[in-house]
Amino acid sequence: MIKKEKKPMSEPLRAISLFSGAGGMDVGFENAGIKVVFANELVADAAETYRANHPDCIMVNDDINNVIDSLGKYEGIDLVFGGPPCQGFSVAGKMDPDDDRSKLIFTFLDVVERVKPRAFVMENVKALGELSKWKDVRERYLKKASDLGYSCHYFVLNATDYGVPQKRERVFFIGIRGDSFDEKRLHQLITHHKTKAAPIRDILLPLGKAGSEENPRTCVAKINFCARPVMRKSPYAGMYFNGQGRPIDIDGYANTLPASMGGNKTPFIDEDYLYGEADDNFIENYHKGLMDGTITPEYKEAPSRLRRITIREAAKIQTFPDDYIFCGKPAAIYKQIGNAVPCKMAEAVASAVAEYLQA
Repeated sequence: MIKKEKKPMSEPLRAISLFSGAGGMDVGFENAGIKVVFANELVADAAETYRANHPDCIMVNDDINNVIDSLGKYEGIDLVFGGPPCQGFSVAGKMDPDDDRSKLIFTFLDVVERVKPRAFVMENVKALGELSKWKDVRERYLKKASDLGYSCHYFVLNATDYGVPQKRERVFFIGIRGDSFDEKRLHQLITHHKTKAAPIRDILLPLGKAGSEENPRTCVAKINFCARPVMRKSPYAGMYFNGQGRPIDIDGYANTLPASMGGNKTPFIDEDYLYGEADDNFIENYHKGLMDGTITPEYKEAPSRLRRITIREAAKIQTFPDDYIFCGKPAAIYKQIGNAVPCKMAEAVASAVAEYLQA
């Protein structure tokens, strides 16, 4: 049995960030007291956002395959973490195992092999951790990690349990070098960091109405009623408005914010209800009317009280800091936000792993 290494508490853990995007996962790891010394991101505007907010970290904007050979100088670092692109595994995508993006989870382990960190954390969509379709992929991933000398387990978590007002479920593969990984202990540490998220109303109210200086209007895509709505039991599911941007439950949590935001796939809210200028919830009333037949569906524009969420609101829902700087055009920024790992969710996982390594 390989003895678990212990690092003096006075020294911060050091980490490499892969598939860094705008840096949401990095915010969480840094808030957990971990120093990120190197980051890699392929998309230029996301890399620019990262640099604007993490000036002390080396950010290399390049294909990860062009970077691996240069990482030997970080051999033995404490952590490697990141969230490889998930579209190949997502139920919202084509679920194609031959999608080049599906192979990047193994590229992540190629870096682990080169760097030999004490531990690694890889985030991805829930489907990779739960669907039988991906069982062979999971088993190959765990076997490769084991062959590299890591005991690896995966945990499916819901962001709402970790202070994020969004029903976003994700899987985290966590590997610890050696064969003494206490899965139960790590799970207890992760659970210890559970924090019930505040409802959307409490998150968005302080920003003020869309169009204000603090909350610029950044998406003007129209909202129309569907002539042939696809109904579900919940007012916040189904498809009874145009596009794929669904309404957000002001008194609850948002569904997963998609990377396709920016146009009519951007989620929307009832602004009058949010700010107390209307006692009724238009979205729920309209859904009820469709369900009981008192409203006949017709393709026409929805009232102006319904409007798409802004960049600032999307960032708040993803728990980015209020002063976080985003670079690029609005569509690119929405994509950066939608692709990000929620900061507070990442912080909970990072804190648990740090505590495990420091025990």
